[in-house]
Amino acid sequence: MDALTALEHPLSRSCPGCGGPTDQERLYSIRDCAILRCPACGLGRTEAPAFKPEQYYTDDYFSGEHADGYADYRGAEPVLRREFARTVDFIRARRDGGRLLEIGCAYGFFLQEARAYFDVSGIELAADAAAHARQSGLAVHTGVADEATLARLGTFDVMVMLDVIEHLPDPLGMLQLLGRHLAPGGIIVITTGDFGSAVARLLGPHWRLMTPPQHLWFFTQRAMAGMARAVGLAVEHADHPWKIVPLSLVTFQLRRMLGWRGQGDCGSGRGGGVGLPLNLFDAMRVVLRKPPA
Repeated sequence: MDALTALEHPLSRSCPGCGGPTDQERLYSIRDCAILRCPACGLGRTEAPAFKPEQYYTDDYFSGEHADGYADYRGAEPVLRREFARTVDFIRARRDGGRLLEIGCAYGFFLQEARAYFDVSGIELAADAAAHARQSGLAVHTGVADEATLARLGTFDVMVMLDVIEHLPDPLGMLQLLGRHLAPGGIIVITTGDFGSAVARLLGPHWRLMTPPQHLWFFTQRAMAGMARAVGLAVEHADHPWKIVPLSLVTFQLRRMLGWRGQGDCGSGRGGGVGLPLNLFDAMRVVLRKPPA
């Protein structure tokens, strides 16, 4: 059954935010993917059974070859590291020092900023990005975060997923896994889109983060809180922070949203060193804390 046909039939799915099956609302179809939403917690999902992350998240994803990826991630390093330094300050106000693990660390720019204050490690699916991080002296493992990898790495005081959880096939399972390897009193810091925001509701299928199949989930604060409770974590903080965004990425996303063909400046990396402070209040930052022992 293709996505358009699926939209014509009721679909019951297990909802990570509610902890059980719910009848999903059928919203629309994009790129042959059905977009569903739980009416109880508002969690959105992409039906993309043929999607293969290991084939999608390659170096091309970070260099402007995918319309829903990054214009020039490496060229935007100065801007990204300035923003990541702000994130490190945010984390240190809640857990200063100890072992830190970033899931989906890309080229290691966040870990570069965090290594002055934490004992850092990372996991990255894209082999080229992981290799670049290791060349910078970072302990980055190529592959996915699974039980075998986490058991080998040990326990962490801080775990970070920056714009990653929406890409995961099983976000609830990932939180369960991370929680088992999180030290008592430790925190998980997550950034992701807010599907319940005014911008997301207004733009619907044209929302800048509505990019299936790479985005498999579209979270609300209620759904995030439900998942946290299910794995024994507490939502300690939630907000919609301002970010310093590379001009190249802003241009890249605008071209995609407006349907403009050709890469122009975005693919060339021009504008990658320029950062713009932006906040559409459609992206949330959440801190989950594990109870003390």
